[in-house]
Amino acid sequence: MKLYNTKTRSVDNFVPLYQSKVTFYSCGLTVYDYAHIGHARKYINDDFLKRTLTFLGYEVNHVMNITDVGHLESDEDQGQDKLEKGAKKHGKTPEEVAEFFTDYFLKANDAVNILRPNTLVKATDHIQEMIDLITILEEKGATYETNEAVYFDTSTYNKYGSLSGQNLKDKVSMRKDVYVDPKKKNQTDFALWFKCVGQHANHTMRWDSPWGEGFPGWHIECSAMSMKYLGETIDIHSGGIDHIPVHHENEIAQSEVATDKEFVRHWFHSEFLKVNGTKMGKSLGNMYTIDDLREKGIDPLALRFLFLQAHYRQELNFTWESLAGAETALNKLRAAVIQLRKQSNRQQLSKEKLQTVQDMAQRFTDSMQNDLQIPQALAIVWEVVKSNIPSPDKLELIYSFDQVLGLGLAEYEDQDVDEIPVEIKELADKREVARQKKDFAASDALRDEMKEHGYEIIDLDDGYRLKKA
Repeated sequence: MKLYNTKTRSVDNFVPLYQSKVTFYSCGLTVYDYAHIGHARKYINDDFLKRTLTFLGYEVNHVMNITDVGHLESDEDQGQDKLEKGAKKHGKTPEEVAEFFTDYFLKANDAVNILRPNTLVKATDHIQEMIDLITILEEKGATYETNEAVYFDTSTYNKYGSLSGQNLKDKVSMRKDVYVDPKKKNQTDFALWFKCVGQHANHTMRWDSPWGEGFPGWHIECSAMSMKYLGETIDIHSGGIDHIPVHHENEIAQSEVATDKEFVRHWFHSEFLKVNGTKMGKSLGNMYTIDDLREKGIDPLALRFLFLQAHYRQELNFTWESLAGAETALNKLRAAVIQLRKQSNRQQLSKEKLQTVQDMAQRFTDSMQNDLQIPQALAIVWEVVKSNIPSPDKLELIYSFDQVLGLGLAEYEDQDVDEIPVEIKELADKREVARQKKDFAASDALRDEMKEHGYEIIDLDDGYRLKKA
């Protein structure tokens, strides 16, 4: 298995610490608002990696956190963290907001067939572990205390900045509207524990600690929880590319100072999802959720299929047109699987066809082992569909590949209708003629007309298939 490692900035051989067992930590969501399709891309990419490792025979111990307190990246936000902002926005307590949006996040992941982690951990359940870790750092002389917070002193870690490759001067915020504790020694220092005084005096979520009543900083949460469940050195830690320069840089520093060990062997980061060529944002009105897809009658798994078409380290642009195209392709693949099920008589394979089956299986595996070349792997699936090997062997290959792709093809049920109304069949036949003539305007108009009557047409290489929309 070869995988790009952010730490080395190269595609490295992936070798877990303990032979066939892999420890995998995913940065989870800060649950103050709805999970959106940008989040979905990161967690689907994590799922592709996890499924691939399992496909290759590794035993994966996957832990993911839920940040349900204290998402202050630095001493910003004038004393109010994201959970408190979410509570104010939605008219709930921070605890109610966290519970509601955690449930939404997990159900959104279920909708795109993301396997749940072995262990899901909440920050609020691990405050003592965070306090214990801060105490270790304090004993090692890596912290200092001000009236407002306990800080990690980044000057005590001589490799600080190595993950992002940034010059420390570049990491210093030049924003004038951000509050900065005047007693911070270095502008790159970050809070391990915020005290409920001054700008944080009215903070709702608070706990007792050796430094007074307060709440944890964001970065200490992941270090404390990952170490508890996966040990002091983790094989893989994932996140979005936005986590590299601050959150993950800070995790490394505090963890390695505390343990004197390598914190993470392999960093796995996913690129951004753009919408219509621009950054996704609520203020731009282009931040879509799984519910937005459903409201348009789109199967959420079409989003997963769309994400299959780009490498995880490539920026991907989302449009409703591209999603519609992905759904059409997914339905075409499903229709092919249904046809293969109907042709289930197993035949003795010739040596030539047996070699073809083995070659396709090996090429698929090679694609996934080579830094998750998922678009290549998907192309091999279509090669299988179009090949001349017997149907049962095609089906077996496709189901095997889908253990990685996660499209749920084996569970997909035939939605063919028993009796197609004559008028719908006539429209479908007219559309097939228009399609063959490449009269796309007429073809699209007939497709829309059938959809108005509650039927969807799926184009196949040798005709079409109808199903209820």
